[in-house]
Amino acid sequence: MADFYCDEVLSGKVLAFHHTKPYYTTHIVVIPKKHISSLLDMVDNDRGLLIEMMGVIRRVAAQVLDQHEGCRVITNLGSYQDSGHLYWHVVSGERLQRQPV
Repeated sequence: MADFYCDEVLSGKVLAFHHTKPYYTTHIVVIPKKHISSLLDMVDNDRGLLIEMMGVIRRVAAQVLDQHEGCRVITNLGSYQDSGHLYWHVVSGERLQRQPV
């Protein structure tokens, strides 16, 4: 029996999803399924993973660009990084006003 989650959602080494607390009207996050703290913590063995991530980011950015006039692809380092996991943002549209928690 086919398993949608294993075959589609969890396949590959990279996951892209809509941000759960978006900062922009369109805000998609791309992460590796392997724990890597930041871009600077990638090692030579992660080269294939980086290539796969860039392919996913390219496809997501192309879709966002097709739907909107433009987009940005961003990763954060140091004090700008609010998570201990490597991630890339693909964003477009207006910056949203987020309410403090």
